[in-house]
Amino acid sequence: MKLMIQAHNVELTEWLEQYVDKKIGKLGRYLPGIDEAFVELREEKTRSAADRAVAQVTIRSPRTILRAEERSGDMFASIDAVTDKLERRIERYKGKRAPNHKRAVAQANTVVEAVSTPPVEAEPAAGDLVRIKHFEMQAMDANEAIEQMELLGHDFYVFLNSGTGTVNVVYRRRDNNFGLLQPELG
Repeated sequence: MKLMIQAHNVELTEWLEQYVDKKIGKLGRYLPGIDEAFVELREEKTRSAADRAVAQVTIRSPRTILRAEERSGDMFASIDAVTDKLERRIERYKGKRAPNHKRAVAQANTVVEAVSTPPVEAEPAAGDLVRIKHFEMQAMDANEAIEQMELLGHDFYVFLNSGTGTVNVVYRRRDNNFGLLQPELG
């Protein structure tokens, strides 16, 4: 597994790097075949000191992408919490992929390639464009898109609908059901 660690406003000491490697490395026991793990550690300026240390992890394997983020007052506690969250997501993912599960196995899922804007020294003003993401899409049905959205921990997911050949969006509604947006050119 290729491990990439990026730190923002945090000193990436050898001890912290080894700790991340140890914690994230053990996820390979739960989900063999992990290609890469991207860990972002950052210290944010928030009112609550209990939410300043942020650990975000994105794991890519041949069939899926898993993502989790945790906040706490201590970076090591954030790393522990995000690792625990990913372990639970991996178990849920493996449970859905059991041989007796009725859903079809997804084709190669969407590979997200994040391209960030260069770091800005000043805080961005509200309403500014602060991040741009480019991603490749694989055709899938709405159920597969919902599963991928849940694994990423997002409230929406953009995908190429294999039935219609159009770009669609699934989203989580306030009542915890799901919605599907199918845009039409007018």
